[in-house]
Amino acid sequence: MELFAKALGFFHWIGISHYLNLLLVGFMVRSGLEILSAHPKLYWNDGSRPGTEWLRLTRKKMPTDRLWTGADEETAFPSFIALPGKRNLGMGRHWHFFCAIFWILNGLVYVSLLFGTGEWRRLVPTSWRLFPEALRDAWIYLHLHAPPAGHPYNAIQQLTYAGVVFFLAPLLILTGAAMSPAVAARFPWYLRLFGGRQSARSIHFLSLLAMVGFTIVHILLVAVEDFPRNMAWIIHGQRSREKLAVWIGLSGLVVVLVLHIWATLFTLRRRRSVQRGLGWVIEPVRRALLHHLTSRQRYTKDDVSPFFRINGYPPASAEYQKLADGGFAQWRLSVNGLVEHPLELSLDDLRALPKQTQITKHHCIQGWSAVGEWTGVAVADVLDRCRPRADARYLVFRGFDERDGRVYYETLDLELARHPQTILAYEMNGAPLTIPHGAPLRLRVETQLGFKMVKYLRSIELVDDYRQLGDGRGGFREDTQFYGAEAGI
Repeated sequence: MELFAKALGFFHWIGISHYLNLLLVGFMVRSGLEILSAHPKLYWNDGSRPGTEWLRLTRKKMPTDRLWTGADEETAFPSFIALPGKRNLGMGRHWHFFCAIFWILNGLVYVSLLFGTGEWRRLVPTSWRLFPEALRDAWIYLHLHAPPAGHPYNAIQQLTYAGVVFFLAPLLILTGAAMSPAVAARFPWYLRLFGGRQSARSIHFLSLLAMVGFTIVHILLVAVEDFPRNMAWIIHGQRSREKLAVWIGLSGLVVVLVLHIWATLFTLRRRRSVQRGLGWVIEPVRRALLHHLTSRQRYTKDDVSPFFRINGYPPASAEYQKLADGGFAQWRLSVNGLVEHPLELSLDDLRALPKQTQITKHHCIQGWSAVGEWTGVAVADVLDRCRPRADARYLVFRGFDERDGRVYYETLDLELARHPQTILAYEMNGAPLTIPHGAPLRLRVETQLGFKMVKYLRSIELVDDYRQLGDGRGGFREDTQFYGAEAGI
């Protein structure tokens, strides 16, 4: 490994990894703020109850005299802060996960070379004397002076860099994974390590602030202490060719800035292209890591949230209103398409099938969460009765609600549909579903984000390929708001 690093030259891994890290962290911070703008509140409780947030980045307040949905709480962060800004949650998620993949890979390569070349001795503390020396250095910095230079770091710099590499960066990765509904459903104990989903989200945000603060201070110290010397250490790993190092370093900063501007403008103008291009990398990784996880949630009634947000307004059609006025007695769920036995099921028919009750945690794509008790029939039981044909691969769930002139729909493959906690729910918290929560029937897929769980169900169609539907992206949100088809995180 050491011979390999010497053959490449020190510049090729320390310098490049520094600038890749700067670029990727910047993109993740900005895209993370875009994600936060969809629900700009942070909590320490998983019920996300209004009024319990410890941080609020919006002036909007939930009214009590009318229906208020989660989407009404969204705000628009400007594009010079968020990537891409202007209420583009789907685009923010694509950039965030795309950069996270390469940031983790960059980190693994960096740490491998760090230990493979012996350069870890510059970074990893090997003596307790560093701690009193770090206190001395901090005292000197507080008096606006620079402590003696190290080789190449002084004590406080070494401890800080080691903390960022071996504690802060892993914490960002671990808390990010805790916000995945697939991980939380399969490993409920993992979520408890951070105190819950919302606590993990809060810690993730605070870690982001710490990373931003470190980056700003790091760049500032590089610039004011001895810019040519510091750039030579970053670019070459030694004090040599300082003028060249300065030019390379400044050029790298310009490239990073230009890429931020390009990514913002291109994303706002070509959202479908960004969805396809970044999704080509993201979706296979997400599918491999999360798609096959099944839910093992077993919450208790004491865990049920006293407040459960609503997302999406009820259907406004005369057909739905007529069914609702009649208590949904005339409603029928159509199950058709590539099946041997098409079905027309009333609520009484569904209640006559084996009943399944589960208490699970709902993860909204916007960021809020809540625990609810759901009762219904397993989708697998319905599939056993309609008997999918051999060429059937996907289920298309359609609701009564229309948005922007389009029928709301989402798709699941047969594997997700047969997960043990994938159900068609007709009760919530021991009572019939209310209209705001999706009456008469809604889908529950406990390893996926909430937008996949179609409410106001009217039909299920089995198809061989969802690309023939809508804009071919796999669902209403994927078609119109550029979400990813995989919703495990």
